[in-house]
Amino acid sequence: MGSSASACFLNLCGPSTWSLFEVPELSARIYLRYSKVHGGTKTFYGLREPDLRWLDGHPAVICFLWDTQQAPLIVPYAPFEDAFAATHPASDGQYKAQVYLDPEGTELYIAGAGRFNVEGYIGWNELNTFITPIVSNTASTLTHSQVQTLLGAIGNAKGNDVWFPAADRAALDFSMTDAFPIHDVLPAAYSSVHPILSEVDVVWLHRGAGEIVSLFEVEHTTTIYSGLLRFNDVHLTAPQLRPRFSIVANDSRRGLFSRQMNRPTFRVSGLAELCTFMQYENVLDWHQRIVEKT
Repeated sequence: MGSSASACFLNLCGPSTWSLFEVPELSARIYLRYSKVHGGTKTFYGLREPDLRWLDGHPAVICFLWDTQQAPLIVPYAPFEDAFAATHPASDGQYKAQVYLDPEGTELYIAGAGRFNVEGYIGWNELNTFITPIVSNTASTLTHSQVQTLLGAIGNAKGNDVWFPAADRAALDFSMTDAFPIHDVLPAAYSSVHPILSEVDVVWLHRGAGEIVSLFEVEHTTTIYSGLLRFNDVHLTAPQLRPRFSIVANDSRRGLFSRQMNRPTFRVSGLAELCTFMQYENVLDWHQRIVEKT
């Protein structure tokens, strides 16, 4: 793996359990889960409640593995504790989770808690932070416009046209990334939802095809609920669209996202199964991996 962490792994529970490991010198804990890929796009995992409790209070990660994988998905546990707390394990004592493998961004789905963008956790970096801790305040100081700019750069690098509300374009910060073209108009095919779409912070469209790929609401100071209502309006008005809906915010708001997603309004409409949460740090990591290294 390219770090000294591999020499420190200790299997705690004997030969009958090969899922829980510790890096003793750092009191760091690692939970390994494996799945085959089903239908070419998703994996299925069961996370035992006692195993998750064993991670509490420690620097900890859940490492999701699957066949055909080129790099591991290593998700820090702490940011997702509230998500697990917002739901309950199934009758077999396991929390059900899935990883959706999508070219537009890898997502982790936790049954009852919602979907979360985990694209920034692909690779060894999250594990290496146990060995060489990295303290960065960059994500917490990002402005609304800077997050919009980074999301636009990622969308452009992935081969999409990118649209922003007209009133936001002058504030985009191209000191953070190379300039990219801004799409001028929303597709005529979606005229029925233009009034709603025109307020969405970032829209990705398949380049040249005019088909909506992803919608992003950057909830910097505004309420998460307002962004979800806008997404819900799009989903109910034009259910055939089925784009990726993403709420983007500081990690401190992840628990609020999970609670809002559990409202009956969003469960009945189906938005709860379609909307993801992405933290600012994920946006920075994603931009570094997709844009800066191309």
